[in-house]
Amino acid sequence: MNTNSAAVRQQASIERTDSHRGAEHTSLTMRLLEQGKLPDTLIRWGIRRYLRQRLRAENQGTPDAQQAHHMRFVAQLKESAIAIETQTANEQHYEVPARFFQHALGPNLKYSCCYYPTGRETLAEAEAAMLQLTVERARIGNGERILELGCGWGSLTLYMAQHFRTSHVTAVSNSRTQREFILQQARARHLTNIEVITCDANVLQFPACQQFDRVVSVEMFEHMRNYQLLLERIASWLKPRGSLFVHIFTHREYAYAFEVRDATDWMAQYFFSGGIMPSDHLLLYFQDHLQIRDHWRVDGRHYAKTAEDWLDNMDRSRAGILPLFAQRYGNEAGKWWNYWRVFFLSCAELWAFDAGREWCVSHYLFEKP
Repeated sequence: MNTNSAAVRQQASIERTDSHRGAEHTSLTMRLLEQGKLPDTLIRWGIRRYLRQRLRAENQGTPDAQQAHHMRFVAQLKESAIAIETQTANEQHYEVPARFFQHALGPNLKYSCCYYPTGRETLAEAEAAMLQLTVERARIGNGERILELGCGWGSLTLYMAQHFRTSHVTAVSNSRTQREFILQQARARHLTNIEVITCDANVLQFPACQQFDRVVSVEMFEHMRNYQLLLERIASWLKPRGSLFVHIFTHREYAYAFEVRDATDWMAQYFFSGGIMPSDHLLLYFQDHLQIRDHWRVDGRHYAKTAEDWLDNMDRSRAGILPLFAQRYGNEAGKWWNYWRVFFLSCAELWAFDAGREWCVSHYLFEKP
């Protein structure tokens, strides 16, 4: 008995020591990262290592266990608010000065996956290609009332308003600065068929008399939780036979929440609080009010190339970006320069993983019966 107790105490002591060493190693790594002292090759290696750990953690071992795990996640989403951490999302991304995104993104300020049909396109060409693909798959036409949920810096809103002059576009953003930027761009382009609303998705409503022919959403659903309630509301805003087009990033099989469990959950802590990684088939479990009509996948390498182009732009514009970060982050401008670089590196490595076959972008077309 005493021998067994001593062995248990010894094992517990070893585990505490290993845990302490692991925490010290993580703390040192974070300090070096914040100071910009880790080479990109080492950062990329660490990201790929973390992704392999994530895949092992999400694998439940057998098909029946995997499906049961997935159904518990679906049930959890149905019990949640439509969105959580909405103010944090603003602080992490959308209240950063627009000028930063003008340095880092392409000319359309498309802050989402672009499309490289040949792989040789410039970022500007890839932005235009995905915008065109989006309006085609969303079946946008002239003379329609269009609602865009989560409009970002207005790339799709402005594109639709410019190419479909007799349509009216209502754009919704959770960010005041995004609304101001889009309206300024609309005035500069002499576009009068745009309305921009600043509103939290949890409370967004429209009067019964205001209905839309099309609803489109590009990389907003990853910030949502209760798809059941969200799609019910969207259905109430659509005319009969109206459609919803959704563009989201996904994993081919696993759906999971971004949660801060320890210091290694860097993305959840600094850039994606409250977000989820949907699986490619997750939205298909929420068809009570809208029915799926079409479903596409975009190879993850398109997003990897997008993120690499953003990183290249950022590095070339260091002299212009650092004063903006000083304005936004104060004395921590240097740290956040490194954080944003690692964010783009993380995106590039995530979607490039296994030649773009693990994580990808999913497109869906839903229709109101």
